[in-house]
Amino acid sequence: MRVLITGATGLIGKAIVKQCHKKGIEVHYLTTSKNKISTASNYKGFYWNPKNNEIDSECFVGVDAIINLAGASISKRWTPSYKQQILDSRIQSLELLKSTLANENISVKQIISASAIGVYPDSLTNYYEETFDEVSPTFLGKVVNAWEDKVDAFKALNIKVTKVRIGLVLDAKEGALPEMVKPVKFGAGAAFGEGTQWQSWIHVKDLARLFVYTFTEELEGVYNGVAPNPVTNNELIKAIAKQKKRPLLLPNIPKSIMKLLLGEMHILLFESQRVSSKKIEGEGFHFKHHHLQPTLEDLLK
Repeated sequence: MRVLITGATGLIGKAIVKQCHKKGIEVHYLTTSKNKISTASNYKGFYWNPKNNEIDSECFVGVDAIINLAGASISKRWTPSYKQQILDSRIQSLELLKSTLANENISVKQIISASAIGVYPDSLTNYYEETFDEVSPTFLGKVVNAWEDKVDAFKALNIKVTKVRIGLVLDAKEGALPEMVKPVKFGAGAAFGEGTQWQSWIHVKDLARLFVYTFTEELEGVYNGVAPNPVTNNELIKAIAKQKKRPLLLPNIPKSIMKLLLGEMHILLFESQRVSSKKIEGEGFHFKHHHLQPTLEDLLK
């Protein structure tokens, strides 16, 4: 078996590559950096530049499925031009993949694309399953909606479409967790706002396993990429402090201050989405990391 991965050198991509190799699945990957091209037999790189509509179509040779993770980070300040980049980077990459498959009559069975739980509206009470069809009115909601529409277009090529709506990804060295740990370590940790907003999280290794599971089991449709037990922001910060054996001395950080510091991007800290993992579990997937404290023990040893 062989997959083509876009975004293979990012946090989630690296974990998926490891999981593929563990399962004996060969990896082709697309990169915009020619110096990141490897030619190992089970890990082979190919150049592309979606902005300029460039792609090395040799990347599709022998490929059963595409795992699409391409897209500019949402963790940089959302200026009007950067917001456009966040959207364009997701749309252009999918358009280039689809047009190349169609024009060159290349046969691929499945596309498994990253998506995000930011599509669900902010709510302290809802418990979101994949069937919920109201889209968040925020910038993120609009981006995810447009992103998913572009993935759905692959159905016209008789390709199975799978979308994984990713929550807060926990990793020891990259992503949000190290940034949360820093202030806690220095005695300056605090929750945001009321701290009652839900955080639907997932261990990076479980997320990688989930992506590969949807490929090996040929699962179609939308799946939430979150662990079974979401927590509030208060609980998350307390759990980090407990693991680091540090007190939480400061009051919660007001929303107004973070809005001033981060602008529109502050919603990443204050939006509340309590999201269900029942659908993927119903397909036989088992989470190795299902409760927060043991997950933090694993990551923050």
